[in-house]
Amino acid sequence: MTVIAFLGAGSVVFTRELLADILSFDELRGVTLALHDIDPERLETAEAIARRTADQLGARPRITTSLDRRVVLDGADFVINAIQVGMHAATVRDFEIPAKYGLRQTIADTLGIGGIFRALRTFPVLEAIARDMRELCPDAWFLNYTNPMAMNIGYLTAVAPELKAVGLCHSVFWTVHDLCKLIDVPLDEVDYSAAGVNHQAWLLRWEHRGQSLYPRLDERLEKDPGLRRRVRMDMYRRLGYFPTETSEHSSEYVPWYLRHDEEIERLRIPVGDYLRISADNVEEYHATRASVLAGEPLDVSRDATEYAPQVIHSITTGTMRRVHANVANRGLIANLPEGYAVEVPCVVDGMGVRPERVGDLPLQCAALNRSFVNVGQLTVRAAVTGDPRMVRQAAMVDPNTAATLPVERIWELCDELTAAHGDLIPAALRG
Repeated sequence: MTVIAFLGAGSVVFTRELLADILSFDELRGVTLALHDIDPERLETAEAIARRTADQLGARPRITTSLDRRVVLDGADFVINAIQVGMHAATVRDFEIPAKYGLRQTIADTLGIGGIFRALRTFPVLEAIARDMRELCPDAWFLNYTNPMAMNIGYLTAVAPELKAVGLCHSVFWTVHDLCKLIDVPLDEVDYSAAGVNHQAWLLRWEHRGQSLYPRLDERLEKDPGLRRRVRMDMYRRLGYFPTETSEHSSEYVPWYLRHDEEIERLRIPVGDYLRISADNVEEYHATRASVLAGEPLDVSRDATEYAPQVIHSITTGTMRRVHANVANRGLIANLPEGYAVEVPCVVDGMGVRPERVGDLPLQCAALNRSFVNVGQLTVRAAVTGDPRMVRQAAMVDPNTAATLPVERIWELCDELTAAHGDLIPAALRG
């Protein structure tokens, strides 16, 4: 029987969606679902959701729970990671402290000051998970959803290269989905391929019946001045390739927008947006818990299947699929650094996840990606070596931070955030 371990199962809305997708596959309706969270109440809620979802779908999985991570990892075939170290309180610190220094952020979970410190909080837990997996489920696939995705996969590549770690993110799919809707072309008739780094991959191929759809997007932009008032549209018009993830995310990864009041207004950038999203997530958790405890039915309908259930189904049944995933760059993108995480098309079947070689990215796209990667590589190296100076150096080369603050203020900001996060930061990096 296939065993699927969920780490961070208390992220109940996301867990509900994954469970609905998994249990919708006939071949997976009898799997073992092993749920783990460090919060007893959230774990209880996750178990209730799992049982309700199974009942509504007529599935009969074996469901187990434990506050002990090692218990759920023992014998697992797949490990889905959705942890958030520090939860909402840490997110608030990542926004409010930089804001005192005049540093604007929108999402703060991938790059920049917020991404760096989220990574530093997450790395020690990832290392402990990898250590447990070596002992308890060395052949399991580690399917990571936790941000900062590229830094997390880059860190695991450095400290646990034998781990079968794959980063899964829906940004490529939903980018193509929304673009197709924008120009009124059926998604299921479209061929597409993207590559780069997570949240800043590039739509290299986007075709309908062999014809590029970029000219149709150009026509749509020409007719709609309002549509041009979005960061990703602005980047596409200047770079020639559309970036994945939202405009809110994308604004943080470059030096051109958040520093300037007029650009924030022109492109309607919602500064601090993830504070609202994070607070909404907390409220949604409480609403979902109240609903399931009251015996109300869950919404198990899904517009699209998440990548993790597809990967699990393909590996267990041999069904071939093509997804976009985050893996170590082993000759996959020639003009990005070797060994760091890249997002590329992958074939998935009974042999596992097999990334496709892309070759060179367009030069302008690779140039932006390298700025993105620089921050992640320094953050990973800081954690691996225990060198706190490298944390500050990562912040110094971050595009948005460097465009906003002088170096002395960057170091002061890092000092204050390190102190504020306390024991969540590795001891060696608190100096």
